[in-house]
Amino acid sequence: MANYKNEVHIEPAMAMGDRFEGHIVQGHIDAIGTITDIKNLGNSYDVFIKVDKKHIGFIVPKGSITIDGVSLTVNDVNADTCRLTIIPHTMKETLFKNYKKGTQVNVETDMFARYVSHIIKHQTQTDSLSWGEVDAINASF
Repeated sequence: MANYKNEVHIEPAMAMGDRFEGHIVQGHIDAIGTITDIKNLGNSYDVFIKVDKKHIGFIVPKGSITIDGVSLTVNDVNADTCRLTIIPHTMKETLFKNYKKGTQVNVETDMFARYVSHIIKHQTQTDSLSWGEVDAINASF
């Protein structure tokens, strides 16, 4: 876990029955990322975070990502880096104001990407019966 001696953002969990808005995040740490670049674009900042390749598949463009507890939308993803665009308010009011190149951060990847990947992985690795086996079982009755 990165930043265990520093600050992270924590919000109370949504209560059952509350109005749902925004990103679905769980507060899990899936990976440790490293900030590789921060570009000031004037009215926003592009933050580039390198993530281990085994986790990059769970980071999807326009999907959700959480960095040290701050829930954000992913702008772009390449082989091992994602790009986030941070508005000035978020930069000022969160830990992002303290980040610099080389800072390690806690990353929660997109929950839906993790679920879909898990389902597909297990569908392709099941020991399903062949149609011949199904016919043989039916013929035995």
